[in-house]
Amino acid sequence: MRVVFMGTPDFSVPVLDALIKAGHEIAAVYCQPPRPAGRGKKDRPTAVHARAAALGLEVRHPVSVKTPEAQAEFAALNADVAVVVAYGLILPQALLDAPKFGCLNIHASLLPRWRGAAPIHRAIMAGDSDTGVCIMQMEAGLDTGPVLMREATAIGATETTLQLHDRLSDMGAGLIVNALSDLGGLTPEVQPKLGVSYADKIDKAEAQIDWTRAAVDVDRKIRGLSPFPGAWCEVAGQRVKILASQLTQGTGAAGEVLDDTTLTVACGEGAVELLRLQRAGKGAQDREVFLRGFAIEKGQQL
Repeated sequence: MRVVFMGTPDFSVPVLDALIKAGHEIAAVYCQPPRPAGRGKKDRPTAVHARAAALGLEVRHPVSVKTPEAQAEFAALNADVAVVVAYGLILPQALLDAPKFGCLNIHASLLPRWRGAAPIHRAIMAGDSDTGVCIMQMEAGLDTGPVLMREATAIGATETTLQLHDRLSDMGAGLIVNALSDLGGLTPEVQPKLGVSYADKIDKAEAQIDWTRAAVDVDRKIRGLSPFPGAWCEVAGQRVKILASQLTQGTGAAGEVLDDTTLTVACGEGAVELLRLQRAGKGAQDREVFLRGFAIEKGQQL
């Protein structure tokens, strides 16, 4: 098929690769514009931009797709279908209608649960036992379109957003290839009105750890916000991100270090072990390496 691909971050790259491997013609790649990054604050292309350029594909990164000019350029591609995955811009109706088979979105949740911007983070933070990927026929509403295919997967007890992100990206890549191979034979499934929830964009203000919460909630926040923005707490006056954890046994005052070898910390109910940490301006480190350069003592209050 002649495909317009629309995606921006790392999550989208395996999908682009899978479409090419399956033999589809990529008419053009749309992504977010390069933005300042790094110490020099030089414009850096997005992950999809870099991959598409390396493959010799035409890359477009309009600031808006709502102008008549942008819509005419999109329509002129004469695509059979557009595949959209974490693109970052809302598509107007003119774009949704332009391809022969419309626009298909790869969404990282089991719709209608977790419509919106941060479905992977929110699924872990909410303690969902499973999640998955849906191939959705896009319409004007926020992730409201009928579902063409879906695949579920269990969320691991210690799985972080990064780990689940990578698994769902690969699942989405396989699922969209299957969907395109049988597009005419798929029956759209209207999303039920019951069970709708929204995955609000992650706000850095919610990343501070509240040790008075139950250990299960603290653990979910740590894993759900890893690696970005990273759940954090203060240790001896320094901000430290906690990027991996697991539930364990222990009681004490909320935030008290119960074991300085395993970095077991008491919560309002239960305790967690801290497995991976990061100081400001430093790289992320596993617990044993972190403790060689930053002492944390038993009885210390986080």
